[in-house]
Amino acid sequence: MPALALPFDFSALSACSARIRPHLYNRLVAEAHAPEAITTPQPAWDTQKYTLRQRIVLRVIIFFGYWLIRLIGPTLRVSISREDDSQQTLGQRPLIGAFWHSCLIPATYLFRANGIRVMSSNSYDGEYMGRIIHKFGFVAVKGSSSRNAVRALLGLRRALEDGWTVAFTIDGPRGPRHEVKPGPVALARSSGVAMSPFYAAVEKAWVLKTWDRLMIPMPFSRVLLRCGTLIRVPADASDADLERYTAELQSSLDRVCEFAEVNVSRVGTNEFPYISAFTNQ
Repeated sequence: MPALALPFDFSALSACSARIRPHLYNRLVAEAHAPEAITTPQPAWDTQKYTLRQRIVLRVIIFFGYWLIRLIGPTLRVSISREDDSQQTLGQRPLIGAFWHSCLIPATYLFRANGIRVMSSNSYDGEYMGRIIHKFGFVAVKGSSSRNAVRALLGLRRALEDGWTVAFTIDGPRGPRHEVKPGPVALARSSGVAMSPFYAAVEKAWVLKTWDRLMIPMPFSRVLLRCGTLIRVPADASDADLERYTAELQSSLDRVCEFAEVNVSRVGTNEFPYISAFTNQ
């Protein structure tokens, strides 16, 4: 991914965050303040997998990626909207979270420090993303829809059995954009845990020219998190049933995405009030 030149000064942003009104904005996040979120140690570098240059570049990306989220996150003006029978708190568990890759950055900040297990690809991109989200209290489970999928799904199932929430960027790791893959539905059938579709719309963001159109929220932007109705897949569902539940998940994500995008400009009104703290709202 090419270097991204951001047109603002980090030190000025940090100073500005300290002066803003506390009832509208959140405080700087600690590095995973839930103890159980960091029971898995930071993985060691695989010296045979990456060259020295690649390891240096990874460290630079991880450093700036982490501080980008940590400094911008507290300035975001967030509201949460829910459909009937949806996820009631950000820390609710166990659930199978499903969301589009484009809202990965705001979702990382909003759901931080809950020990959520996330499927992470074995690619170079997956390496630095896994290490960045680890700093926010997530645990990466290696695998993807294209490689090592069975191993990753087994790892996520074990996490669900242990009572953790797991999450998928459901059109990742390489698209097609906004197209559901069947992994979460199969996991919901085998585990008996409900799927929780959601989407975080950002009013003002830098949008990268990547396959997913990844959004980097601008400081002080409005964000609307829309949580969809939980989708439960029975253990005796047939393969034909799985196709129907996959279509239902696709429809749900399309619906919450459209709702959030249409209403994000209304965040801060009586209908979509700001929340004062994100964790477990």
